[in-house]
Amino acid sequence: MVGDAVVASVVAVAVTVSLPCFLYGAWIMLDNDPITWGILTWHLKYIITGLTLTTVPLLAWMFPRLFGLFGHSGQFGGYAVIHALLGLTAYAFLLFGFTGIVRIFRAKWEHDLYHDYDEDVLLDEIGGELMDHWRARLRVGVFGYTFFWILAWLTGLSRFLVRYVL
Repeated sequence: MVGDAVVASVVAVAVTVSLPCFLYGAWIMLDNDPITWGILTWHLKYIITGLTLTTVPLLAWMFPRLFGLFGHSGQFGGYAVIHALLGLTAYAFLLFGFTGIVRIFRAKWEHDLYHDYDEDVLLDEIGGELMDHWRARLRVGVFGYTFFWILAWLTGLSRFLVRYVL
């Protein structure tokens, strides 16, 4: 059976590799205007890769170890709890941001702005009076996720170094 240190190393690398995916995915959206279907799918390839590299280790290795599931001894204490709370807060912000993403995506899709972009059509006009609200939710969600993800990553990396390296 593979030792904890080896699995922890693979998890640390996977989660660390997700950061460049998130950053490049964000850069794609910031660097392109208008956002066409090709740009959106290009962006999503990197974001989904980053989320996969973070979420799979979370569900398959971190979560079971935290609560002592599947034969693992529980680590529910101190530094592990701080790491878990920061990570869960990041995912809560991500879910909050998704509420905005869904509305924005739907409005642009219904008006075919991913395929047939019209510079004269404003997002506020097609999304109704709440579009500013949904865009703000998206921004807060993305910023919050990024901020708390970085804090959780740093906490997890320091836990890894203390536990397995030093």
